Amino acid sequence: MDIDELKLKAKEIRKDIIEQVYNAKSGHPGGALSIADVMAVLYFEELNINEKNPSWEDRDRLVLSKGHSAPALYAALSERGYFEKEKLKGLRKIDSILQGHPNMNEVPGVDMSTGSLGQGFSCANGMAISAKLDNKNYRVYCILGDGEIEEGQIWEAAMAANKYKLDNLCVIVDNNNLQIDGTIEEVMSPYPIDKKFEAFGFNVIKIDGHNFEQIRDAFKQAKQTKNKPTCIIAKTIKGKGVSFMENEAGWHGKAPNEEQYNKAMEDLV
Repeated sequence: MDIDELKLKAKEIRKDIIEQVYNAKSGHPGGALSIADVMAVLYFEELNINEKNPSWEDRDRLVLSKGHSAPALYAALSERGYFEKEKLKGLRKIDSILQGHPNMNEVPGVDMSTGSLGQGFSCANGMAISAKLDNKNYRVYCILGDGEIEEGQIWEAAMAANKYKLDNLCVIVDNNNLQIDGTIEEVMSPYPIDKKFEAFGFNVIKIDGHNFEQIRDAFKQAKQTKNKPTCIIAKTIKGKGVSFMENEAGWHGKAPNEEQYNKAMEDLV
């Protein structure tokens, strides 16, 4: 897929994020929008998956550890063909499969139920270790929030990933610098993120998380790295693509009203 096609996929993912959160009247648009470009590359180029066989045992796995950004995952899965787009309107509704956080027992293509921050990384480790034990070639990708990495369990998981030399594991940190209460420096600074992961034995790659060439190249480098896990630190903009949401912590977990919805969709034309 060429870059222009990937950009169009990312734009569709962003539109679907806004549609979901607007229809639900609740949700987390900011951090979902910031990972849309990474999700586009993952689901339309990087992941070895089959939407016609979601449980294929040799598929690559993706764990969205920052589970509150589920609208980005649902949008990517729907765009890829795992389920009908009409289902996106059911986000957070009681009779819908698309709850506020991903449920692997209900949603085709979801590899791990997440939401309790910090725990998805450990689950991704388990998947990567399982692949090693079973002599499988699938890879495991895990998306973390930069606020999420304030959780202690993250660093226990990082230590384990290094111990077991999980070169089939690629962690992506969505470094948009904002969490629910403000900047990550103000809340509980995890900086320098790169030096921390390097100290835990990771191959660290720093990129612009909205630059498709850099995203592609980072995944290529991760595949070529042996005997250690990779951490891609993706510098992103929270609320990317929607003018009034960009770099605004207030849009971490809030739905747009009708006027704001219309403006957001205009921005994403």
